[in-house]
Amino acid sequence: MPENRNTARRYSYGDSIGERIRRIRQERGLTQIQLAQSANLNQGYLSSIERGQRVPRRTTIRTLAIALNVPEAVILGEGEGHDAPQALVTRDLPLFGAIPNGPPADSQEQLEMFPVLRHLWHPSRYCLRCEFDSMEPTLKRGDIILVDYRPGVEAEFVQGRICACLIDGRPTLKRVSAETHGERRLIILRGDNPTIAPTIVDIDFEQY
Repeated sequence: MPENRNTARRYSYGDSIGERIRRIRQERGLTQIQLAQSANLNQGYLSSIERGQRVPRRTTIRTLAIALNVPEAVILGEGEGHDAPQALVTRDLPLFGAIPNGPPADSQEQLEMFPVLRHLWHPSRYCLRCEFDSMEPTLKRGDIILVDYRPGVEAEFVQGRICACLIDGRPTLKRVSAETHGERRLIILRGDNPTIAPTIVDIDFEQY
């Protein structure tokens, strides 16, 4: 009996969620480790999903879909046209060439807009075109960075994170580290570029 073409096509695309994830990952040229890192998942957990030993939660499917740059329906296998390319839903955020001095919405700079995935959009966020070399090779000149505007945040709550800072009105992009030396509370701003000296801010005497 001749094989039904639709049945053959469905089989070639995988009958399980795990098989579809593996196929898409391989089409993207990604290893399990690379996909797991991109989706912030344990590699062993991802392996068990691909082998059909674990059923991923909907939130995990959503995370994998974003990492693989496909609609969730492609992974879930929903509908006849689930393998057809589908447009990603985006919203625009303001794009700055320099760190703004206040809330993004209050800036007087002539704005460009930059599209981000809908789940990344928030009114307190903006995009920043990197014009610094202090974070190379992690961030290079021309890279677009998504920034949360969080004025007055304590350095302890962003320990080790890359932050866009204004020190005495001067912009800088560094990793933040809060340290105590005796009775002095210091903020150390370090770049990933080893040729750039760190900036030390004494919390008790300097404005940041």
